[in-house]
Amino acid sequence: MNALASLDRAALRASLQACGADAWLLYDFKGLNPVARRMLNLGGLGSRRLFVLLPQDGDLVAIAHRIELQPLEGFPGRIIPFSRWQELHAAVREVVNGKTVAMEISAEDAVPYLDRVPFGVIELIRSLGGRVVSSSPLVTQYTARWTAPELQDHLIAAEILARIAQDHIAQAVQEVGKGLSETALQRRVLDAFQREGILADHGPIVAFGPPTANPHYEPVPGKDRTLGANEVVLIDLFGGRSATTVQADQTWMGFSGSKPAAKVQEIWTIVRDARDAALDYLATAARAGRTVQGHEVDRASRGVIERAGYGDYFVHRTGHSIDRDLHGSGPHLDDYETHDDREFLPGVGFSVEPGIYLPGEFGMRSEVNVYWGPDGPLVTPKVLQRELILP
Repeated sequence: MNALASLDRAALRASLQACGADAWLLYDFKGLNPVARRMLNLGGLGSRRLFVLLPQDGDLVAIAHRIELQPLEGFPGRIIPFSRWQELHAAVREVVNGKTVAMEISAEDAVPYLDRVPFGVIELIRSLGGRVVSSSPLVTQYTARWTAPELQDHLIAAEILARIAQDHIAQAVQEVGKGLSETALQRRVLDAFQREGILADHGPIVAFGPPTANPHYEPVPGKDRTLGANEVVLIDLFGGRSATTVQADQTWMGFSGSKPAAKVQEIWTIVRDARDAALDYLATAARAGRTVQGHEVDRASRGVIERAGYGDYFVHRTGHSIDRDLHGSGPHLDDYETHDDREFLPGVGFSVEPGIYLPGEFGMRSEVNVYWGPDGPLVTPKVLQRELILP
């Protein structure tokens, strides 16, 4: 809650006016809304409903259950406690009646990572005299942007992950015929994480051959593949320096043969060029001082793959927001799964990860991360993969 004490009320007022809202109404229940939890800096998961009103003018107001007031210690405003549902409704009516409030909603669920408030809560607000608009610009401005320490953590983690991925693919592609399994290589990567001080909530994606065509493949001990000759090797790894900072998220590719087949080389080249097209689009926009929306970058990258004739095999968005959640609440690079028209603001981060997936054959993905700094995009890691890692 200390973050609210230093909230720039003039900046908030301007942002709310741009949204056409009188206040930002944050809602959470059992960790349902990561935007609220980050904005409020709440520890633990509350088991009761919580509303916090951040108005253009006047006192901040928290509406919280009487048995869950401890997390609100130091709250810089008025606290309205409730126990009975009638008390809750009366308190909410008091703060929303006749007002327009911004909440984490997305019309027709257009952007699910923004659509965090249950429809029943929206019905309640409306029934109590409030009008609800989307908090989309507020989410990007206040909860998707990285702090300076988070940026430094990310930069360090990005270089560690790149080194781990390159070293372990280089070693793996030399072990053809030695019984190296996907889960064994996954274990090696996790052991390297532990040595390097990298934390991850689950293991990396490791795939050999045909499973590389499954973007969210999970190797299972006893059912996973062992590495054969002339197979595509994929490692998708993610992690950070702590559980409460910004992680890095990368995908690296190798081949367990001295010379990739022509089709393998073709697909890799297209994917790499699609990645670079997205990065070039971002850099060009920054030099021109032009704002960028997420869907634009998806089109720039996807167009490379479509023109090469593989558009039907690029089956996910080009990139996702990264904040304290690996798949964050800020703008995504997406004009495929959704139409994300949110603008990048200085301080936000995201992945760039085009891919081509040929079922039954192999898949390719190249993933890097971008921090949208004051002067434009900062790409991590420092050195991007240009060619497949070979024996």
